[in-house]
Amino acid sequence: MKSIVLGGGCFWCIEAVFEQIQGVLRVVSGYAGGKPDHPTYDQVCTGRTGHAEVIRVDYDPGEVSLDQILDVFFVIHDPTSLNRQGADVGTQYRSVAYFADASEENAIREAMDRCHKAKHWPGRIVTEVSPLPEFFEAEAYHQGYFREHPNQPYCLFVAGPKVAKFLHQFPELAREA
Repeated sequence: MKSIVLGGGCFWCIEAVFEQIQGVLRVVSGYAGGKPDHPTYDQVCTGRTGHAEVIRVDYDPGEVSLDQILDVFFVIHDPTSLNRQGADVGTQYRSVAYFADASEENAIREAMDRCHKAKHWPGRIVTEVSPLPEFFEAEAYHQGYFREHPNQPYCLFVAGPKVAKFLHQFPELAREA
């Protein structure tokens, strides 16, 4: 098993997408990149802790590659939008990819280049690429939020379209129903 920590706006949205990928064993919503240790959702939402809402994607590299995971990441969120995704504004919603070693850093930068060359998004990619800080698991009620609350308005109008975009753009990576 391998893991990668990514942030692309509200963790409910990107968690919902990555739970759909064949070969992804577990997705955990959490916080990374700030102080204090073990922050709460309320603290992170102030935008003053420096944390980003992130997910840790645990995956089987025999079933899905890091390159595939990163390609999905750079398509399903807007990596050209600084400190925001749609109506979600603040540093906690920044686009960020954390690496554990040089090979992961290279893979992230190569995925950014692929995204730029494919012109998935207008503008310059502003995704933060940083060494992996400590990851703090979010509160239990955030885990699997889209799966547990598919009819909640935010899920219907924000997370749902991201899942639909993934299924349309990457049908070969989708779990079988």
